Amino acid sequence: QLVMDVMQKTAKRHGLVCLLHEKPFEGVNGSGKHNNWSMQTDTGINVFDPGETPGENAQFLLFLCAVIKAADDYQDALRVSVARAGNDHRLGAAEAPPAIISMFLGDELTEILDAIESETPVGQKEKTLFKVGVHALPPFPKDTTDRNRTSPFAYTGAKFEFRMPGSAASISSCNIALNTAVAEELRQFADELEGAEDFNSALHALIRRVVHEHKRIIFNGNGYDPSWVEEAARRGLHNLRSTPEALPHFSDPENIELFTRHKVFSESEIRARQEVFQEEYCKLVAIEGKTALSMARREIFPAVSRFSYKLAQSAKAQRELLPERRPRYECSTLSYLTQLMDAAYSLSGELEDALVAAEGIKDLTEKSFHLRDRVLPVMGALRAACDDMESVTGDDAWPIP
Repeated sequence: QLVMDVMQKTAKRHGLVCLLHEKPFEGVNGSGKHNNWSMQTDTGINVFDPGETPGENAQFLLFLCAVIKAADDYQDALRVSVARAGNDHRLGAAEAPPAIISMFLGDELTEILDAIESETPVGQKEKTLFKVGVHALPPFPKDTTDRNRTSPFAYTGAKFEFRMPGSAASISSCNIALNTAVAEELRQFADELEGAEDFNSALHALIRRVVHEHKRIIFNGNGYDPSWVEEAARRGLHNLRSTPEALPHFSDPENIELFTRHKVFSESEIRARQEVFQEEYCKLVAIEGKTALSMARREIFPAVSRFSYKLAQSAKAQRELLPERRPRYECSTLSYLTQLMDAAYSLSGELEDALVAAEGIKDLTEKSFHLRDRVLPVMGALRAACDDMESVTGDDAWPIP
């Protein structure tokens, strides 16, 4: 938060503007934040550190399972926490995680959880069944920071990385969602374990059940592979690809229950925030749409028109000098630009109509979907037509860097 503030103020002092937008340029990787998230006790014990004794490892597995269950139970709340218009350009693009919430644990740790669930030996050499709280964990690499950059939520050795926040975002939203969801799972775990006669047996049974019921959220594969979208659907995971899809889930009954139970938000505060976020999305996309329309009509179209006129004048002059010769460059470029200008002009009309229609929609959910489905695609098509015109317009005639 401080770094962003300093960057923007420093830029302003030098007559510049600091862009924190996630995807400001075509073909440039979207920028975001990695939220390094861990938990420790008031005596400095990191609960995500596997440790070296049966007790420490039992504690680690219990807290790990709380995070696994939280990520699965509250996928939509985590997705909502990073849902913004700018981030929609980034999620699923190069070097950014997909919009599907999943957890990377690494093959070794996943194998340990699988062994607990199936009650089979860990690894080929192990002959005794692994019991939580009785045996120490088999050794596994703890520093996994460089593995699987496609995962949105990865265990990277004594901490997790939540990689979905956008570069312009505050990390407070995703930390509120993470902390509250994990607190709820720990509440449930405590209620179950505090009344147990045999703590170790109850702990083992709880961890085994959580792994069995929530292992669908664990995915160590390539998040960019198109087959993951199909696999995630088979697992029943959410795929909330855009902000309009995600934000209505903020006020789902289970999320209202989560935040109100822990006195983080009241129901009215949740609904107010959802409305503010939806209004922010609508205003931002509408401003972008109007900006695109203004750039096309006031800068690009006049520039291309002037360049086309020069081409026509040049072709006319050459024909007067050499009647038998057809000015191929001028004629073919003029023909191509005319086609592109006609298409772009039509798209500018479509964009204007879509923006005017958006102004008449009062319901914010309906309006956000209208902007996503009617405005953004036309903006993209207009952009493509203008990019094509730029590729054949003289450099000295093009008005934009």
